[in-house]
Amino acid sequence: MARLQTELKQKRPFQSREQEAYLSLLRTAGALQSSIEDWLKDFGLTGTQYNALRILRGAGTEGLPCSEIGERMITRDPDITRLLNRLGKRGLVRRSRAKSDRRVIHGKITAAGLKLLREMDEPVQRRNREILKHVGPEKLQQLIELLELVRGGEAF
Repeated sequence: MARLQTELKQKRPFQSREQEAYLSLLRTAGALQSSIEDWLKDFGLTGTQYNALRILRGAGTEGLPCSEIGERMITRDPDITRLLNRLGKRGLVRRSRAKSDRRVIHGKITAAGLKLLREMDEPVQRRNREILKHVGPEKLQQLIELLELVRGGEAF
C-alpha cells in the first residue's frame, strides 16, 4: 500500500497516478502550512498576514493597491481590505486611498511592520531549513523544477 494511501486511511487504490500526485501535493501543502501557521502564532501572525507583510516590504515606500497584493499572495484571500485592516490595527501597515482614483486602496508597511519582519527573517530561514533539511540540495532543486513544471501546465 502506498504511503499516502496509508496516511489517508484509504482502502482502495488511487484511480490514477495523477490523482495520487494531486492528493500528495495537497497533503504536503497542508502539512507545511499547518506547521508554519503554528509556528507563526509565536509572532502573533497568520500565514496570510505574514505573506502580505512580505509583499508590502518588497513593494517599498510606494506600497501596493489591494488588487495587486491579492495577485501576489501565495494563497488566495478574497478580502485583502479586511486583511490590511487587521494588520493596520496592530500598526504593521497603513492604508490610504489613491489620489487618482479614490476607490483604490493602497497598503504600505509601517516601520513597526518592517521591524517585525526583520526580527522574523532569521528564525524563518532557520525554520525553513529545519523543515526541509532531510531533502538535501539536489532533491530540493529537483522539487522546485517539478513544481514549476506542474504550475506551467495548461490547466492554470
